[in-house]
Amino acid sequence: MADLLFYCSLILIWVMLLYHMFLMQGGYLHFRSFEKPIEKWSEKMVDVPTVSIFIPAHNEAVVIEQTLRAMSRLHYPKDKLEVIVINDNSSDDTGIIASKFAEKFPFIRVIETVEPNKGKGKSSALNSALADSESEIVVVYDADNTPERMAVWYLVMGLVNDPKAAATVGKFRVINADETWLTRFINIETICFQWMAQGGRWKWFNIATIPGTNFAIRRSVLEELGGWDVKALAEDTELTIRVYNMGYHIRFFPKAITWEQEPENLKVWWKQRTRWARGNQYVVLKFLTQFMTLKRKSIIFDLFYFFFTYFLFFFGVILSNGLFITNLFFDINLTVGNIAIVLWILAFLLFLGEVMITLSIEKTEMNRKNFFYVILMYFTYSQMWIVLVVWSLFLEIKRVFTGQEVQWYKTERFAKKTK
Repeated sequence: MADLLFYCSLILIWVMLLYHMFLMQGGYLHFRSFEKPIEKWSEKMVDVPTVSIFIPAHNEAVVIEQTLRAMSRLHYPKDKLEVIVINDNSSDDTGIIASKFAEKFPFIRVIETVEPNKGKGKSSALNSALADSESEIVVVYDADNTPERMAVWYLVMGLVNDPKAAATVGKFRVINADETWLTRFINIETICFQWMAQGGRWKWFNIATIPGTNFAIRRSVLEELGGWDVKALAEDTELTIRVYNMGYHIRFFPKAITWEQEPENLKVWWKQRTRWARGNQYVVLKFLTQFMTLKRKSIIFDLFYFFFTYFLFFFGVILSNGLFITNLFFDINLTVGNIAIVLWILAFLLFLGEVMITLSIEKTEMNRKNFFYVILMYFTYSQMWIVLVVWSLFLEIKRVFTGQEVQWYKTERFAKKTK
């Protein structure tokens, strides 16, 4: 029985490892080809649509100035652009700083959230801005983002040239990657599992997931969907599934780049990632219960991927590790010890190879220092995720059974690094 459970857990683990290798291959192919249509696409960027950029901001005084400075430099016709800072119940100088930019730049304005949306989190703040704007395209940036000058132009370009796309998403890079060992790990994670995995899913399946920042979406689609789900901690993933179920697709266009700040200590990282994990678990449970009514087969496939990631994969890792450790102290008739060691070594080598190949697409990231960080990452950062997902699942189950109200955790910011 122990052997059977162990083999089942290994199957779960290796299915995920091989699938990610498949995605990395697709991401690399997309990386080599995504810029080819830009010259032709540019021909349609003449009478461009109006754009509203939403920046939800709750106590963002540390970072909002640098973000708005980047917004003031964006390449987009200013008579077609507005930047809306959504000051959501801030108790610091966020509103004061944003108002100074609004006085200087006519296309920047500040709105204050009011009841019942006041202080309820990102989704509620975004819904407030949606009701207070009229532009054809909505672009979302977090308050710690520094988009490159052409980022919004490229996001809109994707929509102008793809009528069936409801949204265009870009890629994001870590602005404070060199600050701590943690931000170095997150930088590697971002390139591999946000940039390349997103590219692979788009290349092989024409599927992309809306991130929390650096995306553009048609207002008509948002209004038809009724805006953002205020109960969803992972409002981006939840919105993604509803968009696909309407019959649209989401285009991944990594030419649109933003730089964002990541947690510099474990406390902030744990709270932020717990929110992410709980949010995705909420989405999986929400839509699996609606499985029979979902219209789009592609998003059903993606839904099962999230279910596999946040439930089955981590269950397999915990089960295999638990059986192996238990067998060291008690005889549970586990006879696959040598096989386990071989498969573990192969899994490590596969992880190392995938990550290093992925880092090679960014000119500054393929170096000796990152090679050693990738090795260390496997034994530390990756294992931390296992504990975090288990804890998140416990909290989400507890919330469901106790009827607790969803509480939004706003990620703590650090002194902004310029880019």
